[in-house]
Amino acid sequence: MSNIWERYLSYIKTKVIIIVIIFLSTTILAIYAINVGSSGLSQKQVLMTLLGRGDARSHIILWNIRLPRVLSAVIAGIGLSISGCVMQTILRNPLASPFTLGISQGAAFGVALSIVLLGTGSIRSTSIDAVIINNPYLTSFCAFIGSMGATLIILALARYRRVSPEAMVLAGVAISSLFSALTTVIQYFANEIQVASIVFWTFGDIGRANWRDLEIMTLVVSLSTAYFLINRWNYNVLASGEETAKGLGVEVERLRLISMFIASFVTAVVVCFLGVIGFIGLVGPHIARRLVGGDHRFLLLGSAITGGILLLASDTLGRTIIAPVVLPVGAVTSFIGAPLFLYLLIRGYKR
Repeated sequence: MSNIWERYLSYIKTKVIIIVIIFLSTTILAIYAINVGSSGLSQKQVLMTLLGRGDARSHIILWNIRLPRVLSAVIAGIGLSISGCVMQTILRNPLASPFTLGISQGAAFGVALSIVLLGTGSIRSTSIDAVIINNPYLTSFCAFIGSMGATLIILALARYRRVSPEAMVLAGVAISSLFSALTTVIQYFANEIQVASIVFWTFGDIGRANWRDLEIMTLVVSLSTAYFLINRWNYNVLASGEETAKGLGVEVERLRLISMFIASFVTAVVVCFLGVIGFIGLVGPHIARRLVGGDHRFLLLGSAITGGILLLASDTLGRTIIAPVVLPVGAVTSFIGAPLFLYLLIRGYKR
């Protein structure tokens, strides 16, 4: 008995160490991301500015641009990745994520509708921030309504047991096409500046985030993560099968509905402020599953932190690879996620 207990403690210790290593790696990358950029600030200037002893230019660059950007990348990555992990569990589909199921595109349609028709966004012609959200609450609500349209379709399909993971992805393609078409219709009735602004916004860009946006995203992601962690045992049981979960007293339909709503709301808030960022919700959970296994006590935290470091690394790469030109983070994450998506799809067909 003592041998079994020791093995169990060793199992727990290994998972915790891996999560701590990922967390420390994220912290190191965040420090690096704060220190690099095209402005030419030295590490000494960055440190002095953080201590409140820098000049006005350094203060603006660090506190108004770099810090909100770095923290927003981590928070958004956490939200998208843990949402993707939950979706994969409750739908029992390894290809599920906010992007592949069309939920991000539904939220994007809601934001475009809000900006153009309801006037919740201020249009600017600069390349840094083409669209500024001046009413984040109404815009987030519209994004949530759009994402819920996609979510309800996915939940309806999930009720049919014969829907395979591949068929679910095809449904996601159809949903994405539908909302992309609706967004195109909105753009058709918009003026030239609004069309250009919405196209730029849909690329996905961490640089447009400010401290207010970061506060809202942090609140939503923190509360959502807390709910997911509270239900970690329910997700473990659900991963064993729906009938098994019901036999152990889990309210499967209620858990699935609430979890999808919360995951969709997190996606809507991130899309509202940062645009469409693809594949983080798909790549993060799969990497975490390789590192810490399928136990949701560790998988949820592992997915969250992995998503944070992935999005931060993608944004940092986009800022530095051809500096001073800054690539949109949505393009970088697509380069990372598309090959993995194809690999998972092909592996599924082989099985």
